[in-house]
Amino acid sequence: MKRRVVVTGMGLLSPVGNTVEESFKNLVAGKNGIALITLSDPTDWKVKIAGEVKNLNFEDFIDKKEIKRADRVTNLAMVAVQEAIKQSNFENHTYNPYRIGTFVGSGIGGLNTIFEETKTSVLRGQDRISPFFIPNAIINLIGAKIGIKYQAKGPNMPQVTACSAATNSIGEAFKNIRDGYLDAAITGGSEAPINEIGVGGFSSLKALNFSNDPDIASVPFDTRRSGFVIAEGAGILILEAYDEAIKRGAPILAEMVGYGTTSDAFHMTAPDDEANGITECIRLALEDANIQPEELGYINAHGTSTVLNDKLETLGIKKALGDAAYQVNISSTKSMTGHALGAAGAIETIATIKALQTGDIPPTIHLDQPDPECDLNYTPNVSIHRDLNYAMNINIGFGGQNAAIIFKKVT
Repeated sequence: MKRRVVVTGMGLLSPVGNTVEESFKNLVAGKNGIALITLSDPTDWKVKIAGEVKNLNFEDFIDKKEIKRADRVTNLAMVAVQEAIKQSNFENHTYNPYRIGTFVGSGIGGLNTIFEETKTSVLRGQDRISPFFIPNAIINLIGAKIGIKYQAKGPNMPQVTACSAATNSIGEAFKNIRDGYLDAAITGGSEAPINEIGVGGFSSLKALNFSNDPDIASVPFDTRRSGFVIAEGAGILILEAYDEAIKRGAPILAEMVGYGTTSDAFHMTAPDDEANGITECIRLALEDANIQPEELGYINAHGTSTVLNDKLETLGIKKALGDAAYQVNISSTKSMTGHALGAAGAIETIATIKALQTGDIPPTIHLDQPDPECDLNYTPNVSIHRDLNYAMNINIGFGGQNAAIIFKKVT
């Protein structure tokens, strides 16, 4: 018998806030978190803007020695997880530690470490490479450090599926709890790609917007879109079996009810030009949740502000939902945060759950010149309030990765 799975805690660092509440308040207000890069000197870079986490002092949350021994991607996650643990009162659980998993995804992992240690090797020699290089570079160490701190001894299984990494990680954690393999999981995603090779690599791929104007750079579903804005951040959720969460008096924020995932098997970076992969992904999530398309009230779209993604994601939503596609509110919060790659799904899942809880749907800002091929209701420029029962988050990644997850409001 499949078990019900609920969200009992959330933690968030994003370009629009350093907590869940601050971030969501600013998303609903339509605040733009994209600005000039400060983490590095972008003077000689083609792209000089990004969505950075702002006004964060790691020493308020993490021991100074531990900060130096970890990549920024891990430190972001270690801050976000503290908020989630506190909200869920998870430190006081009585679970068997081998029944708690960690599923924290990332698209790239310790890119700052990789960059700095490669420079060290080239400029100073191989013998000067830090012994922390490999541990800080590999993605599973994000979840491993969380597991060490909170004694989660079940599987540490980050999903490494590009920009759907966090959504796939949340989905796989959900399945493990629902099917009885685990009682709880710490899940989500983290990314810290804003450095010379992160920005430069995506620039060379012609994936980024080159305007360097924060007000016209991330414009999902708009005719002016030409590339995404790179961003960083971390989002962490605590998932638990419903009966166990109730037993320990944990807060129930939402129920997770559906998960779908597919691979286009089409192209390294471009989505399937018939949108068949994302269509099937959405259909599978609806089937898993056992709901009809018209029951969905809100979709947080992947909405990257690239020409192909926005058009084909729109097509996939239409094909999967039919006439109901025109009734659901959709928005791309990337219009405000930029695109945090493997952490995007965690940031956007938390926004989806907050929308479900409050009925406040964040807008897609800068949507001033709608693309005729993107003709759904993207909640342009101003948030709306709507009673919601079900909400979905969608993410799509390089390699043809597709993931969709559905949440139900707890009444």
